[in-house]
Amino acid sequence: VQLQAFGGGLVQTGGSLRLSCGASGRAFSSYTMAWFRQAPGKEREFVAAIGWSGGTAYDEDSVKGRFTISRDNAKKTVYLQMDSLKPEDTAVYYCAATPTRWGISRSAVYDYWGQGTLVTVSS
Repeated sequence: VQLQAFGGGLVQTGGSLRLSCGASGRAFSSYTMAWFRQAPGKEREFVAAIGWSGGTAYDEDSVKGRFTISRDNAKKTVYLQMDSLKPEDTAVYYCAATPTRWGISRSAVYDYWGQGTLVTVSS
């Protein structure tokens, strides 16, 4: 599976962005897809994940209620709609894929990663 993320950019506090991640390969619909992010000087952290059937999980503390993950299996694409953006959301956002349904907030379970797209939120 090859992943390519895009859609990042510069946005003001309170604004919105939608990230997209396109995938190659026939097994996309069976994979758990996720978004992680890494801010300068910090470790990569879990943002959200979506299972093959559409079940979702979010980092409760940082993005719950503001970000929405979705997928279109026909287009082999996963999305991250980000609303009410804050300066602390500034990071490089990565999409990732795994065949597993367990431990999906851990980066170690993901086998495939996109190249990352930079989101900058100005105050």
